[in-house]
Amino acid sequence: MESIKALRGFRDVYGEEVEKFSLIESVSRHYLGLLGYREIQIPALEKTELFKRSIGDTTDIVEKEMFTFTDRSGDSVTLRPEGTAGVVRAYVQASFYARERVSRLFTMGPMFRHERPQKGRFRQFSQMDVEVFGVAEPIVDAELIWMIRLILDRLNCAGYAIEINSVGCKECRTDFRQALAAFLEDRKERLCEDCLGRLMRNPLRVFDCKVPQCNEVIQDAPVLFDYLCGECRDHFDQCLDHLKGFGVPVSVNKRLVRGLDYYTRTVFEVTSSELGAQKAFVAGGRYDNLVKEMGGPSIPGIGFAVGMERLASIIPEPPPRNGHVYFLATVGTRAKAFLIPTLKAFAAADTRLAYAPSATSLKSQMKYAAAMGADFVVIVGDEEVDKGKALVRDMKDGSQREVALDPEALPDLLKSP
Repeated sequence: MESIKALRGFRDVYGEEVEKFSLIESVSRHYLGLLGYREIQIPALEKTELFKRSIGDTTDIVEKEMFTFTDRSGDSVTLRPEGTAGVVRAYVQASFYARERVSRLFTMGPMFRHERPQKGRFRQFSQMDVEVFGVAEPIVDAELIWMIRLILDRLNCAGYAIEINSVGCKECRTDFRQALAAFLEDRKERLCEDCLGRLMRNPLRVFDCKVPQCNEVIQDAPVLFDYLCGECRDHFDQCLDHLKGFGVPVSVNKRLVRGLDYYTRTVFEVTSSELGAQKAFVAGGRYDNLVKEMGGPSIPGIGFAVGMERLASIIPEPPPRNGHVYFLATVGTRAKAFLIPTLKAFAAADTRLAYAPSATSLKSQMKYAAAMGADFVVIVGDEEVDKGKALVRDMKDGSQREVALDPEALPDLLKSP
């Protein structure tokens, strides 16, 4: 019978990559905790309208990439393609704004997009989302980017670059949209079919197109940055000043836009040349109108998302584990009686102890210990039971020594020379 395999774009994650995921989570939780963020867990399945209203029905995500289906009740539901919309929905639904002036939230978990699988990009992928509600000042824009740098530097992530831009507000975009539409109209014969549709509905989406001929067209297109109003320009300048204060080097990319309609003012990406054409692995920005558009009050927001697979692929291997790994090898019925009390003692001492449940001979247990990378093997046979001693073998140099066969005392005895 043929075995069942995972769906295309879906995969199992194990080994070193899981260890990297755990490291990323651990480091991120450390800094998020220091800066006052609290975790929120949101559903993987939401009403389709949530994403159409927040992300924008002219975006590639909504038009092409969402896993959307009709459930048994006849409702249209979607597996979440990104995290911000769900966090905003939860923020409004639970009325966070009524009980706290500023909300700092983060969530981690799987997201789903039906796109072509490629390096670091899958149809189910892991993402960390960090969101701040209730702060309009540009200091929080800079603070978030600074926190990203703290996390990446602690992970020894090298060779990354931070790009930043402003996409202005609704007022800024009115004049720009007219100028861009006129520019594209004169060159529409060079645009792909999708961009021709975007030209009619939302010409800003042309900047997201990956078709080479469209990329060539927009190289000479006007940029929104040149149409910023005074307030948006001042916000951006202040953000850059704050970043200097935090000591975070960034480059201004006036052509940087985000592929979601809800962004306003500050947008940013963190990129790595190791990732190829799709080089961004952290991205985010401000969304000052989204809470109101989702049925809440007028509350500013800003956040970012980290692609865990992409980040894991460019950070070094996790550092060696803290503390030694011990292995208990027992031979004989009387010796096996020491297994459970020894396991309990090591767990109480927060010390890792492994054993081979099905192995019987000492030789097979030693092979098991070597294969799992044990540092020391504690050997207990009938002879050791009679002597009241356990034999400890150093797996690096093969040396051996005897210690008292006392399960409760063993963790401390093994740590002493």
